[in-house]
Parts: sequence; structure tokens; C-alpha cells
Amino acid sequence: MSDDPNDLDPNTPERQPRDPQAALVEPTPPEAPAADPTPVAEPELSARKPFWKRHIWLVGGVAAAVVLVVVLVASLFWSLPLSRALEPLNNSAIVLVASDGSPIAKRGSYKEAPIDAAKLPAYVPGAFIAIEDRRFYSHMGVDPKAIARALGKNAQAGGVSEGGSTITQQLAKNAFLSSDRNLRRKAQEALIAVYLEARLSKAEILSRYLSSVYFGDGAFGLRAAARHYFGKQPEQLSIGEAAMLAGLVKAPSRLAPTNNIEGARERMRVVLGAMVETGTITQEQADAVGEVSPIEVEDKVPTGSYFADWALPQARASIGPRYGETIVRTTLDPKLQEKAEKILNDFIARDGKVLNITQGALVAMRKDGRVVAMVGGRDYKQSQFNRADGERQPGSSFKLFVYLAALREGMTTTSPILDTPVQVSGYMPKNHEGKYRDREIPLISAFAASSNVAAVRLAHDLGPAKVIKVARELGITEKIPDDLTMALGTGSMSLTRLTAAYASVAAGEYPIVPHALETFSKPKTTAYDPKVLAGMRDLLRSATHRGTGLEAAIDGAYGKTGTTQNYHDALFVGYVDDLVVGVWVGNDDNSPMNGVVGGGEPAKIWKAFMLSALGRDVPLRPAEDPLEDLGLPLEGEIGPDGLPVAPLTVPAEPAAPAAPNSGVPQAPPPPEPRP
Repeated sequence: MSDDPNDLDPNTPERQPRDPQAALVEPTPPEAPAADPTPVAEPELSARKPFWKRHIWLVGGVAAAVVLVVVLVASLFWSLPLSRALEPLNNSAIVLVASDGSPIAKRGSYKEAPIDAAKLPAYVPGAFIAIEDRRFYSHMGVDPKAIARALGKNAQAGGVSEGGSTITQQLAKNAFLSSDRNLRRKAQEALIAVYLEARLSKAEILSRYLSSVYFGDGAFGLRAAARHYFGKQPEQLSIGEAAMLAGLVKAPSRLAPTNNIEGARERMRVVLGAMVETGTITQEQADAVGEVSPIEVEDKVPTGSYFADWALPQARASIGPRYGETIVRTTLDPKLQEKAEKILNDFIARDGKVLNITQGALVAMRKDGRVVAMVGGRDYKQSQFNRADGERQPGSSFKLFVYLAALREGMTTTSPILDTPVQVSGYMPKNHEGKYRDREIPLISAFAASSNVAAVRLAHDLGPAKVIKVARELGITEKIPDDLTMALGTGSMSLTRLTAAYASVAAGEYPIVPHALETFSKPKTTAYDPKVLAGMRDLLRSATHRGTGLEAAIDGAYGKTGTTQNYHDALFVGYVDDLVVGVWVGNDDNSPMNGVVGGGEPAKIWKAFMLSALGRDVPLRPAEDPLEDLGLPLEGEIGPDGLPVAPLTVPAEPAAPAAPNSGVPQAPPPPEPRP
């Protein structure tokens, strides 16, 4: 076929001129009959707006939120206290000394004044940079190379064998973060490190780091560590001593030279090698370092005791955060403390197996509240729980508050009270072994015999609120039941606070605040009404010399027994002259003792300690009945177990219950208290 377009086959139809737009137009389908002859205009296509224009309010909100977050984060960083690493510790080191100046305990962490790195010999900060952060002067807070190197070595070791934190990151952690090891904390550490680099110079960062890093043995900061381990200032450290201290940072507790001198020396050699590699010192200087040893401390102060645990919060509140070591003088009498520990342990060692007594506590204080001895258990090393400050039911020793309330209301020691069975809204208190006088007896006889029914009758007539008010005014802070059971000591409380309440009777004013510091400031007190005070002292004297506390009877003794249900607890609290003592015996598992009452073992321990403390070899027998001046009948002698010898009756049947809805206060059946 010819390529000439004019050379056409005569049978080929004639071609039409070609429209250049024809290829872009789709074939037109056959025309359908027009339904509507009216022409329809073709709609115009509008251009589609960008997303941000169609949702400008959403985009604006997101942008505002992002800006707000950035501003908030920036403000948080900007408000970080940059001087925190230079501040003294809240738990700064305290040395507690007894009233005679002898040390009894050392507590807290040791930190001294801040370090200025520029004033140290070059090899001192150089030792830390060589072993902890060789690129300290070139990075911006985070060292990617160190992180990569640490990841590689940790992968090879199958665990964490090396860290990648810079000195700046360590400062961030020590000053602002916890010691948790997780990704979140590491991210926070890195952010704060970058921020610190932007705000502080390298010299300032290094100084803050050296002032706050931990060196073991409770020593924070280079100044404290230099004094603690080597007895010198950091400016005086030798190359070997500087290398040893720098080596402690990796594992301060494990490498402390006072506990692991070989480990500390081995680590020191590693640091010396790093110092040579970084040019901080020469090889000759490293080779010249001999055996480095910490100073020896001859008499190490014990870290704890029951009294020290109790006194420490008071001491810390009195001094606040401080640099260095603060000596705080306490009220403890070392001689009385030694007597108290020995006597309590001797009695329990002798009688404990037979009586099933495994624990005891004793607190002794002057009538102004100065605690001179505190034994919180038999062995502090085995158990640090302070039973002298723990809460146990006081039993009948709580009756101090009941009878004080009665005397305040105008009753006297000779006011009559029924010693017969009583039932109040289903509650039937019982006397010890269910024995009663079956008649009215004077208050002083009821108190001496520790009559439970008499105490409940008094609480009912007075109202529990008045009894609780007296206890609060005398310094009892623990929860007290607001029903009649509280009259028999069913609310747990601290032996120390209970003893302080008895001290108020000895002092003639209340409240008496038990305290451990010589610098204690006495709060405002209220004097007892003279008649109320005289009456309460007569009651306490009657319990000791004619009642349930006969085993504690020595000249000038005032006190009260206490025993709880099933012999779980037994107490005696009382005073002679200005020495007030409380004794408790029992078991930590609350198992019952074998018939031990407050007038038994506790009264004997109290008496033995009191005689020793007063310097009396044997008890002085009163020349005459100390209660003879009251003109009262003896009402029969009362033995140490709380049982009057005569006259006694045992009711055949319990008294009829009170009528329902009689208006008498309701009370749940309590544990049966003992004298």
C-alpha cells in the first residue's frame, strides 16, 4: 500500500478532516426523545478548599494545645531549683547524747558545705571525669557514644555491667529524680540534663555533682566523704585517696572502704588507669600510689535503740536541715536505762516460761515529762518495735480518768458507790472472779479493789463524754470508745502517754508532755483543783498500800494496776516523789499469759526498778497506815490478785436486765477486763 495519502483505494470512503479534540470526547449515544424541550444549564464545578481552611478551628486548637504544652514544659524546667544539689539534707546526721553527754545513737546522712571544683587540685575532679564521663567537656548533657558503648557491653555481658549516664545526668538523677531504673526515668534524666547544660556552666555542674553524689556509709558529697573516710578536707586529698573516692560512685555501699577495703583498692587501681589514659596524671604518679586506707574509728556509736527511735523525730524537728553532724542532748539517764533493761529482762527470764510472758516494756520519766529510761522490748536487735510507745489496752489503769471525772463533779473519796452486779442495756460488767461486796462502799475502797461494776456505774452516771474529756486533757490522743466499756480500758493507747497522764497527778498540773530533748519548751498547763488533786492522790495511794497494787507498796508510792481480758496484758503505773514509771508485760501475738495480773509481775518489776532508781536496797515499811488519816474502815485486806479477803459474796443469779428503751446508754458487750 502506498504511503501517499492521496493514493486512495477508490472503494475507500472519503476521510473527513480530523478534529484535534475529537479523541478527548466520548462517543455520543443515540439521542433519546426529548422529554422536556427546555434546555438544562450545566452546573459549574467549584474548586475544593484545603483541609486547614475547611477546619481552621480544629487546626487552631491543636496548635494552641501544642504551644501550651511546650510553654508548660519549659516553665517546669525553668522553675527547677538549680541549687537543690547544694542544699543540706532533710535527714542530716544527728548524734544523740544522753544527759551526761555520752553518745547513745547516730542517725541520718552526712553532708557538708558545697564544693567549688575550681579550688580543688586538678587530679581530684579529674579522677571523677576519667572514670565517670570522659567527654564531660564536649557533650551537651547526654553522650550518645557512651550510651552506645554501654549498650554493647551490657549485651555482651547479658545484663547491666556498665552505665552510659554522664555526670550531668547523674546530677539530674541525684537532685531531682528517684533511683528507679526504667525508661521513663532515663528519659526524664536526659531532658533535665540538657536543661542543666543550658542553664549552668561546666564548672557549676561539676561542683554541684561533687557536692551531692553518694559515697556510701551515709556520706553525701566529696567534703563529707573526705572527712568521713580520711579525716581531711577535699583540698588535701592525695592522688590515691581521690581515685578511691571516685571509684566508690559506681557502687558506694558495696565498695565503701570501711566495709570492703580490698574491693575499694581494686577499684582505685582501675580509676588510676583511667586517669593515666586521660592525661590527668602520669604513669609514674599512678605507680607511686601505695596502699590507701581509711581512718580508724575506735568507738563506733550505735545506730539505734528504742529510746533513740522515739527521740529522733523530736530531734529532727528541733534542728531542721543542716550541714555536717549535729549533736543533740537528750533527757536519757544512762544509769537508769541500764537498770531498767536489766531488771525487766531478769524478771522475764526468771518467770517468763512459767507465766507465759515473752515481752515487756518500761518507761520512766520525771513528773515534768522528761523521759529518763525507755525499754521497748527485750532485745532491740531482734525486734525494733517499741512496745513502750505501741498501743495496748490499759485495762483498769484507765480508771484514773473515770475517778478524776467523778471528783471533778463534786464526789469525794468517801462518796458511796454500789459494788453489786449491774446490767446496762444488755451489758454486764463483772468484777474479777465475779466477787462483789453487795452493798455501797466508799469510792476509795472501790478504787483500791479495782471494782469494775463501780467504774461502769460512775461512767454511766457521769456520761462517757466527761470521762473522755478528762483523758484528752491529760494528753491521751488515741481513739477511746464512746460507750461504757471504755471505763474498763478497752481503748488501746501508748504506755508512754498513759504514764505521762499519771505524771500529771504527781506534778499537780496537766497536761504533761513526755519528751526526749533537754531543749523542750514546756507548753501551757492547768493546775488541778486542790481538792480534786488531793482526792486522786488518796485513791492512788489506797490502790498501792491497801489494794490490788500491794506488791508495789513502798514508802511514798502511788499507783494503779491494769489487766485485760484473758490476761492478754498486765500493767502497773505509778510514782514515788518525782519519778513516774509504767510497766507492761504480755506477748506480741496477743496470746494469754498464765493468770498474770497488773498487781503481780508488773508491780514486782515496778517496785524493783523504783527501789534501784531511788537507791533503796530494801523497801521502807510505812511506820503507820498511810491511809489512817482518812478515817476510813479497812474494808478487809485486798490481796495482790485484786481479791478482797472479806467480806465477799458471789451472786447466785445475774441482775435483771434494764427495760428496753429506758434511756440508758447502749453499749456492746466488751472483753471482760481484769483489775
